[in-house]
Amino acid sequence: MEGNETAERQRLRGDLVDLLNTYSSEANHIGHAFAHLHRLNATDLHALLAVMHAERRGAPLTPGKLGEAIGLTSGATTALIDRLERGGHLRRSRESADRRVVHLRYADAGMALALSFFAPLSPRTDQVMAQFGVGELQTIEKFLHGMISALISYRDELRGH
Repeated sequence: MEGNETAERQRLRGDLVDLLNTYSSEANHIGHAFAHLHRLNATDLHALLAVMHAERRGAPLTPGKLGEAIGLTSGATTALIDRLERGGHLRRSRESADRRVVHLRYADAGMALALSFFAPLSPRTDQVMAQFGVGELQTIEKFLHGMISALISYRDELRGH
């Protein structure tokens, strides 16, 4: 029995890694289509995703945190933010008691572009998620958090952190 379980674990490991790679690749294709349509490059797209995810967590990024998140120098981050702000995708916000602290937010125009582009994907993903119970989704969530942590750890190692 133990040998069968080990073989099944190895099979699942390989299949899950392949599925995650395929998911990542397909998500990249969609992201690149959005970027191409709106004249954004890959770094722009990574920055917008980082800002969006931080906003969803209720912890908007500062320019410094954005630079850390996507691996840019301070100067390159400033140029990126300026470009995305001019394009209507991002806005700088001073919402802290310390007026020197700048937070980055998705601009209304940028959010409208993203919502209109990605809206057709939502019912498709909702349909998939509806097939799973809350407990199963919690297990998937735990798994994905672990996999993301592993990727971030390796990314940081590659960056020399």
